[in-house]
Amino acid sequence: MGSRKDEPRPVVLTIAGSDSGGGAGIQADLKVFAALGIHGTSALTCLTAQTPAGVTGVHAVPAAFVARQLEALAAGLPPAAAKTGMLFNAAIVRTVAATFARHREVPLVVDPVMIATSGARLLRPDAMRALQDRLLPLAAVVTPNLDEAAALMGRTLRSVDDLRWAARGIHGRWGVPALVKGGHLRDEPMAVDVLWDGRQERLLRAAFVRGVSTHGTGCTYSAAIAGFLALGHPLSEAVERAKRVITRAIARSTRLGPDGRHQALRPG
Repeated sequence: MGSRKDEPRPVVLTIAGSDSGGGAGIQADLKVFAALGIHGTSALTCLTAQTPAGVTGVHAVPAAFVARQLEALAAGLPPAAAKTGMLFNAAIVRTVAATFARHREVPLVVDPVMIATSGARLLRPDAMRALQDRLLPLAAVVTPNLDEAAALMGRTLRSVDDLRWAARGIHGRWGVPALVKGGHLRDEPMAVDVLWDGRQERLLRAAFVRGVSTHGTGCTYSAAIAGFLALGHPLSEAVERAKRVITRAIARSTRLGPDGRHQALRPG
């Protein structure tokens, strides 16, 4: 899905952490943008020491330097859409929110990254309130997974009906569309996500791909949504196309490492 040489490529911005293992975060987002034929820019929020097996260290970028990255990109490569991933602390959340409060014309996909698949905390407790008060109201869509939606709504989610309730609750509380992802639901025959934009509900279903690591799926999914928004698709269509991208990326994943026990998604 490329553009003609004489046409400028859309620019999409990811604001997220670096995954040293290359499977999630900034690295995953840029792979998605490249696969969609759009130009990805990045504002780094954190360095992490990690592989798909787990996170062993996090080093936050000073909020003032996050702001400098965003200012440079706004001036020189303004994005057609943007997404957030790991923001880590309250100062970074407030910095990002202040930027997009000034640029409401840019659709912002907020992936509320809180806890890694391995269990490592990726959002400090003090940042949770800033995320809710400052950033969520600016989103074109919020894309929590099962645990993140439960944290936002204060209730465990166990069924597709719970996902539907959470999507409506997030929209009702913050006034923005919500895509609640049910890939971690147990005992469901298919991976079901629920999109509620305040007027229409969409249930997106795909067959589970068994035996594949899910490291980086949230990043890949939200990056694809931002990419399709930058290409001019309305939200519902962008989400539907992104669902196909993530399903295909999981199915085409490749094995990594000397014993092949790690896996990487292939969004191309």
